[in-house]
Amino acid sequence: MPTVPNVPSDSVPNGMSVPSEPSVPSEPSRPTVLTDEPTDSATEGATDAIPLIDSNDVAVPPEWARLQRELLAASEQAALEFVDCYARPDGTLPWRESWPGMDGSDDPYEGFQGLPMLYLLGGRTELLTLARRQWDAVTWQWTEYGQIHREFDAYYDWMHHGEANNLLYLLALADPTSVKERQRAVRFAGFYTGEDPEAANYDPDRRLIRSPLTGSRGPRFTVTAEDWSTHREVLDNYPPPFEDLPGVTGPTCPWTDDATYAHILDRMNARMTRGDVPLNLTATSLLTHAYLFTGEVRYRDWVLGYRAAWRERAERNGGLLPDNVGPDDVIGQYMDGAWWGGYYGWRWPHGAHQILEAVAIACTNGVLLDGKLSHLDLIRSQLDALWDLGHDDQTGPGGRVVPHRHVDAGWTDYRRPDARVPVACWSVSHTTEDLDRVLRLPGSAEWGTPTDRIAKANGAANSEHWFAYVHGANPDYPAQILAVNQRQLQERLTRIRSDDGDPAEWDVHHWQDMSPVFAEGLVQTMLGAPLHVYHGGLQFATVRYFDHAARRPGLPPDVAALVEHVDGSSATVHLVNCDADGQREVVVQAGGFAEHHIEHATVLGADVDAAQVAVDSRWLRVRLAPSGQIRLRLSMRRFLNDPTYDTPWVSRADQPALIRSRDLSEFGG
Repeated sequence: MPTVPNVPSDSVPNGMSVPSEPSVPSEPSRPTVLTDEPTDSATEGATDAIPLIDSNDVAVPPEWARLQRELLAASEQAALEFVDCYARPDGTLPWRESWPGMDGSDDPYEGFQGLPMLYLLGGRTELLTLARRQWDAVTWQWTEYGQIHREFDAYYDWMHHGEANNLLYLLALADPTSVKERQRAVRFAGFYTGEDPEAANYDPDRRLIRSPLTGSRGPRFTVTAEDWSTHREVLDNYPPPFEDLPGVTGPTCPWTDDATYAHILDRMNARMTRGDVPLNLTATSLLTHAYLFTGEVRYRDWVLGYRAAWRERAERNGGLLPDNVGPDDVIGQYMDGAWWGGYYGWRWPHGAHQILEAVAIACTNGVLLDGKLSHLDLIRSQLDALWDLGHDDQTGPGGRVVPHRHVDAGWTDYRRPDARVPVACWSVSHTTEDLDRVLRLPGSAEWGTPTDRIAKANGAANSEHWFAYVHGANPDYPAQILAVNQRQLQERLTRIRSDDGDPAEWDVHHWQDMSPVFAEGLVQTMLGAPLHVYHGGLQFATVRYFDHAARRPGLPPDVAALVEHVDGSSATVHLVNCDADGQREVVVQAGGFAEHHIEHATVLGADVDAAQVAVDSRWLRVRLAPSGQIRLRLSMRRFLNDPTYDTPWVSRADQPALIRSRDLSEFGG
């Protein structure tokens, strides 16, 4: 009988147990070696063959496999219904004839990000076609409204750029052969490398983004009443951005009061809009995106250099990240020397969570690009600093509470720390120290049962429960999270079908609030990773899949996949063919961006002589008989390979050259 992978004793949280054995048929799978394409170099003439494992084991599909296929099918249909309900045939959205201010373009992009996600997991091709149509249509519509210029927000902050770009990044994972997507990636990266004169957002000498508000028109040093006009009611619910606003004592701030609004704008232009903020670390995903398309070292160097610049600023500030530096790289240059109080900083509007997300995004991107786990030291140091500033709660639910805001009087807003960032860091490193940062969180011993909570735009709400599952808690978690997402989908469909309001009156968040795609369970079970950090993080994965017959991303029809366990050197993957009549062939890729390397695969439950096959590739091909199943322990070297959007069939070298615009300089153009 196959055995569950050994789990180190120090990695099993209190209350978590090793999952029970799934039943395995008696007839063993026998690994063989493939001698035709696809090849490890992803080119037709290469000689390195991808090993093939044949599975002839037949069994009734487990419950999680049935639920996974049902959720994917229901999500496909719901997504098509959603698009049909809220978009015209050309993709434009029935809404308002005008929309002022700088805010808002991110929201419709967010509403449609589920389309490419479903496709890259194995959904129908129509989803990719619609995803591209919706990106083009939203980009055109918000260009007409005035927020977007040259297919990118003219100017806004990187929380909102990050939200908008989720769709862009997922489109690249779904189909990296798109010439337009690759051209955009390079052009958009140019807005932040200093090479685009119309978008002079970056100071390469100081490694500094010049404003919290940047985009295709460059830095926005002066904001107007019109810029914030559509956001005032929302910001009424947040703490004051400044502590010297006349008549404003908190805990919230009346942005909709005209006199207060004028004072806010005056102070914002004097103190906040010039210089760099940690939120801008989210821009590293855009430059990483360009690297994954092109492999150009300058993009990797930019990401690593910009992260290093913020590490140096933290060191200058005694270890804690300052939330503002001026254009001269001086901490508190426009804040009377205060290291707190910057745009989207320690005080306003969200406090620690937004800073931690941005730092985690930059650090994990750094690890992806050069494989050094030391890039995580910056986010680790911030998590530890807040932990040390915390205390044990004696009045609430108990456990450690940490400060989430810093105001002029000091640290405040003590709450339980959120698990999502620590889990995201552990899922990249799989080190003991990052494991300990997760296990110390209050309530970790009780994790394992998914919640019905719906996060923003259907984002990550169960990262800690997935973490508990891959550490041995609750073997029923996969079926439970898939059932939760199915229930959420059906409830959202009911809302869509009764949504008879006037589109002209809809809130700008309406599309993301109505999206029926809840992909968290699919991502966790298939990819063996948490859903991406929401505000602009790339979608990491332990493994991902390609349909060998169709030569496209995602699982083949009727195939289900479950990553049962993952650690720093291996992953256990269960593949199931739910079709009783036809065989299926899956290509398993090590890492979301082929950054890992499979050394060998062990067929769990097979005869000793047939149990292991050498792989030595980023890809492994598995052929499943009708109703076939296989459990594989993949021994991997993590972050060995250059990360890329390459597929088993198409590499960067196969891509056509980028299109160059005509040079009109001699005509004064």
